[in-house]
Amino acid sequence: MDLRRMTATHWGNFLVDRTPGGALSVTPAPGDDRPSAIGRSLTATQDPRCRIARPAIRRGYYEHRRASDTTQRGREPFVEVKWDEALDIAAHALSEARDAGGNKAIYAGSYGWASAGRFHHAQGQIHRFMRLFGGYTDSVDSYSFAAAEVLIPHVLGMNAYYAAAQAPTTQEIAQHCRRIVFFGGAAVRNAQVNSGGIGRHDAAEHFAAIRDGGVEVVNISPIRDDVLDSLDTRWLACRPNSDVTIMLGMLHTLIVEDRYDREFVSTYCTGFDRLADYVTGRDDGRPKDAAWASTLSELPAEEIRALARSMAEERCLIGVTYSLQRAEHGEQTHWAAWALAAALGHIGLPGGGVLMGTGVERMNTMQRRYLPFKIGTIPRPPNPVQDVIPVARIADLLEHPGETFSYNGRTLTYPHIDLVYWAGGNPFHHHQDINRLRRAWTRPKTVIVNEPNWTTTARMADIVFPVTSPLERSDFAGSSMDHWLTPMHAVLTPYGEARDDYAVFIGLAKRLGFEAEFTEGRDADEWLEHLWDVTRRNAGEVGISLPGFASFREGPALDLRPMLEERPLVLERFRQDPAGHPLDTPSGRIELFSQTIADAGCPDCVGHPAWYDKREWLGSPQAEHFPLHLLSNQPATRLHSQLDHGVTSQESKIRGREPLRMNPRDAAARNIRDGDVVRVFNDRGALLAGARVSDALRPGVVQLATGAWYDVLDPADPLSLEIHGNPNALTNDIGSSSFAQGPSANSCLVEIEKYTGDLPELGVFSPPPLIDSPKPA
Repeated sequence: MDLRRMTATHWGNFLVDRTPGGALSVTPAPGDDRPSAIGRSLTATQDPRCRIARPAIRRGYYEHRRASDTTQRGREPFVEVKWDEALDIAAHALSEARDAGGNKAIYAGSYGWASAGRFHHAQGQIHRFMRLFGGYTDSVDSYSFAAAEVLIPHVLGMNAYYAAAQAPTTQEIAQHCRRIVFFGGAAVRNAQVNSGGIGRHDAAEHFAAIRDGGVEVVNISPIRDDVLDSLDTRWLACRPNSDVTIMLGMLHTLIVEDRYDREFVSTYCTGFDRLADYVTGRDDGRPKDAAWASTLSELPAEEIRALARSMAEERCLIGVTYSLQRAEHGEQTHWAAWALAAALGHIGLPGGGVLMGTGVERMNTMQRRYLPFKIGTIPRPPNPVQDVIPVARIADLLEHPGETFSYNGRTLTYPHIDLVYWAGGNPFHHHQDINRLRRAWTRPKTVIVNEPNWTTTARMADIVFPVTSPLERSDFAGSSMDHWLTPMHAVLTPYGEARDDYAVFIGLAKRLGFEAEFTEGRDADEWLEHLWDVTRRNAGEVGISLPGFASFREGPALDLRPMLEERPLVLERFRQDPAGHPLDTPSGRIELFSQTIADAGCPDCVGHPAWYDKREWLGSPQAEHFPLHLLSNQPATRLHSQLDHGVTSQESKIRGREPLRMNPRDAAARNIRDGDVVRVFNDRGALLAGARVSDALRPGVVQLATGAWYDVLDPADPLSLEIHGNPNALTNDIGSSSFAQGPSANSCLVEIEKYTGDLPELGVFSPPPLIDSPKPA
């Protein structure tokens, strides 16, 4: 008898059971012949070095509550307490914060990936809880795609993620497209994960079909191997952050040589003349020609001109990665890409246009087959508090209460935050300039965290609730960006005294007087069945029959793709009939000039795509002191920071440190060899990493993946050496612009030297000091 049980993760479906010796055994689910190696790390799920066994309260907070010295977060030991005591203290803190400053004084934006499950998804749980409590200050957008999320609705009249799904199918590309020009590559590692699970990893098949179709591939990027070697790609090694100059230089060639599609820009776009005046220099006296672009990008001017001509001659697809917009003025990369594609006239044709988010999740491999129904999820009532912040502006929020800021054409005010409640994420992984965040984090009087592991976020909290991991609870997975529905079985008993997030919030809701509203009379299992019934009913309304809950729970993952019809794309219908299917923009067309954006009055985001000088890049004066540009990509060996202690991530380390790649020329100039530990530094901080010398990067560029658990040598030192290799000890915490306010992690200059001191011992994979609570007298 097969005793293995199915579960789903963001990086795939797996069968899990116990070996005769008690060890966890993980096997990829049938049908996934290219499973993610991250699955191997599931065996570390209950690693006692990292798991939180019991509720814990920082000693100073335990003794003094909201009058405690908040600068001691991350320094003091924790007192382990009983669940009832921890819940009493947390409920009292929530009530006091609300009484002192209103519900907007509580920040519970709580960003993160958490579980692939539909019910036990920490963000859904905390948002429901906090809204029923009376509301909270929330966050908007994502660290991944924020600049585009704000910009694209103004340009295309649709959600940025939905716009990314408007890309042509693989078959259309192979048949009709003659050339793909990738800006920033197309890293397959990003396609191994999906926000609600992924049933089958097939990205390599799509790239193979493009190769077999004879499509020429060009990669304009500082990194060569972010495109599969099998594609036989031509690499144009540009400076980081220079993509807009190249696009504008190409656009200039198309305009002055009269190679652009006049009919397309006049019929389907608005504002091309305004943009052309800028590109040709008629409005400012500075033509944005190939020679100008060459000076900034360090690509040969004739290469830029020749590529523009070839893109105009045959159908072309422009690929733009997420990472390009995580930089100063990052929204301009996507706007300029759509402008270039509009000038080429290939938008809405088979195999042409723009492919946003190349290689990210399932976004470009669903291929016209979208779930035509909603999957059940825990309901969230409206948030009574209207205050929000862009997700990447947490440190600004904490440091500047009462100050105004601009966002998406509005002027907003940062509220005063008295309490932070975080569940299902790790800001001390994904936020930029963590040393700054560490200082700002001392300002609230209370920080509460739900966490399975002793991450830095848990160590920087006052009250820590130990919660279960996905393998310790039952659920089901599904996503609008995939076509699988997968049962998730509890294959492990909860570690220590861990409870699921739902149980934690029930305990708090009971103490705060709204348990009945929060639970609606259901326990966790009843909620699961209810959410499946909602899913089944929604599917039935569009003619898709799903099994009952009991049959689904005991069966394999469901592949819905054969039941899904191919749909016409919005841009395809717009191309065929712009009057009958206008875009949801003020003009009904693609806005190459946006009056709405122009009226916002942002000097760093005017009404059309434009180039702005950068404060921090290889073309700025700061490069004289910090001559290497650091790119912090998504890791191949984990999902963000999840399972960094697992085998897949640990095997990639160099002497326990995250590997940093650098060009042989840069390494030789610093007497650095492959495998050395190096110190990477700038004005914001310093870190240790392991050097990996590679000619896949252009000189002057270094690459360090995100997600190594942040580990400082001295928590009392605000600029202490980070000893594990978290790039956000160095990255820039500024908004992409005053319009979009996205993160700017990839605008970061550093210097590197060989580390010759004694190698510090890592502490982040060991629990903090724990003491027993005092016994009652």
